[in-house]
Amino acid sequence: MQMAMIGLGRMGGNMVERLMRNGHQTVVYDRSSDVVAKYQKMGATPAKDLADIAAKLKSPRVVWIMVPAGDPTEQTIEALVPSLSRGDIIIDGGNSNFHDTMRRAESLAKRGIEFVDSGTSGGIWGLENGYCLMVGGTDAAVKQCEPIFRALAPENGYAHVGPSGAGHYVKMVHNGIEYALLQGYAEGYEILHASKNFPKLDLHQIAEVWQHGSVVRSWLNELAASAFARDAALSELKGWIADSGEGRWTVQEAIDSDTPAPVITLSLLMRFRSRQADSFGGKVIAALRNEFGGHAVKKS
Repeated sequence: MQMAMIGLGRMGGNMVERLMRNGHQTVVYDRSSDVVAKYQKMGATPAKDLADIAAKLKSPRVVWIMVPAGDPTEQTIEALVPSLSRGDIIIDGGNSNFHDTMRRAESLAKRGIEFVDSGTSGGIWGLENGYCLMVGGTDAAVKQCEPIFRALAPENGYAHVGPSGAGHYVKMVHNGIEYALLQGYAEGYEILHASKNFPKLDLHQIAEVWQHGSVVRSWLNELAASAFARDAALSELKGWIADSGEGRWTVQEAIDSDTPAPVITLSLLMRFRSRQADSFGGKVIAALRNEFGGHAVKKS
């Protein structure tokens, strides 16, 4: 089928390539003309702006937005909508807050435009392996877009999980779990790396053996093995960790629903700690221990 992709970054570009491999016709737009030219050479139809996207699509139009959450998504939708018609469909495949998605769906419905949210997981590996898609929207809109979802996803990797907002809600919790899993692996490998009894443990070897029959085997651990194979000490990396926002939203949802989520919450807080060169809170504790017990302190 015919559709458009706005945003040709690490995810959007690979998704276009996978769609074209599966016989779909794509109209593409990105702020970088060089990137647009790259996919034009692969067979995509270039668009010079958002209005041009609408002009090059047959009705009912399907437009997938793959840009950062928040203002970039909001501004893209606002700029795109005047060129659309009743019955057209916008798909937001980014990591938008589900509250924003529900609001956008309600607003667009008044114009007769369907809004579908597709929580998308797969990263840079999605081109070859496929993307896990958690989709929210009306039955009619999702059914119309199903050929796109099935082309992007591996077998059994796509599900219509509920109405508008549900896809991004499920993806939010998915990312919250991801935070906790990453923290668990990080702590385990750090203990192994810091061992005083066994200072020469081969982390690559351990990661590899854990992939065979172990209860902690996983794709994440497979990636850890790959990283350790290149540099067992990860010497070229700094332990500074960003957060996409979805971990924060998951923790807030846990608070709002009175649901205990200590592991996800602490994994989020550890990301904040990773950005501090020296913790002021740690200094306070050191100072207090020195004050009440005369415990030794280290000077900066």
